[in-house]
Amino acid sequence: MAQATISGVRLAGITCAVPSAIEDTSTDIGLYGEEEALKFSETTGIKSRRIVDSQTCTSDLCQAAAEDLLDRLGWERDSVDALIFITQTPDYLLPATSCCLQSRLGLSTKCAAFDINLGCSGYVYGMWLASQMIGTGLKRVLLLVGDTPSRVCRPEDRSTRPLFGDAGTATAITADPSAGPSYFVMGTDGEGKNNLIVKHGLFRESDRFGTARGNTAEGPLLFMDGAEIFTFTLQEVPPLIKQTLKLANWSMDDVNAVVMHQANGFILNYLAKRMKLPAEKMPLSIGEFGNTSSATIPLTMAAAMNTALTTSTQKLVMVGFGVGYSWGSVAMECGPLPELKILTVEPSTNSLTQEQAA
Repeated sequence: MAQATISGVRLAGITCAVPSAIEDTSTDIGLYGEEEALKFSETTGIKSRRIVDSQTCTSDLCQAAAEDLLDRLGWERDSVDALIFITQTPDYLLPATSCCLQSRLGLSTKCAAFDINLGCSGYVYGMWLASQMIGTGLKRVLLLVGDTPSRVCRPEDRSTRPLFGDAGTATAITADPSAGPSYFVMGTDGEGKNNLIVKHGLFRESDRFGTARGNTAEGPLLFMDGAEIFTFTLQEVPPLIKQTLKLANWSMDDVNAVVMHQANGFILNYLAKRMKLPAEKMPLSIGEFGNTSSATIPLTMAAAMNTALTTSTQKLVMVGFGVGYSWGSVAMECGPLPELKILTVEPSTNSLTQEQAA
């Protein structure tokens, strides 16, 4: 697996944004029946998810988070050297949504901006790229990470619709000569691509006008083979964490928390038992927000670690894994940070309200 050790970079703050509309077990009972809905909730640990309306994009959630974070940190808009936008639900085929966000946020035209198409591992990859960029001389990088998977889930698909929620996040990353090293480990296995995929909507499975060949789909819809994803996770995640700890020269006793991608409760509980990870070292947000793809790691930090991260320095291992297959982890020290906020985006007015982080 690819490895990197990078010093002089500090995570300066996090804000998350979620839509106001909620789907929960009662919604699923109406769609799938009581027995099946309750069984799914019990297995996955998911009680509710936040769902965007048809007019709200991932970029809208990330913009709301970024506006709040920049204001609270006091970062002038022309002081941001680069904007990285990571999502698998962009605004357009082209141009890059990062270019749109640079304008909407009022960032300098001297700001570098680009998109990355990654899902569950995206936050860790974004941290790695931002850290590498700061290592070349940049001072401030704005990392915007999120997805709106509800917009590609077939409503009647019981394997995906009750699992995925929508969220956008903003993370501020800055140069700090006093910051200790961050330790990254990453890997890829594209042989697993078909086990979590939206086949239609672009060019491989469509004609030149974007229409699905053979009328096999009415639009871009998500397919997931849960059993194969589970097998992949058990095969790759424990060695990934072990290798990351070895690179950092940490033991699990040194770690305050392992912040995992919130795939589903069954997978997370299985991994915790296999790695003998105590519950207090594995924060969760899956119950309240579901699987929000690339946004799960910062959203979990905001939802479950706000007090710890605002009052102390925490040794964290962040672990992303899934679609691609792609996986990555980072061991780093974080905090004390400003309050980690979770904002609610109202679709009709685009107004924001702050939710109390746990």
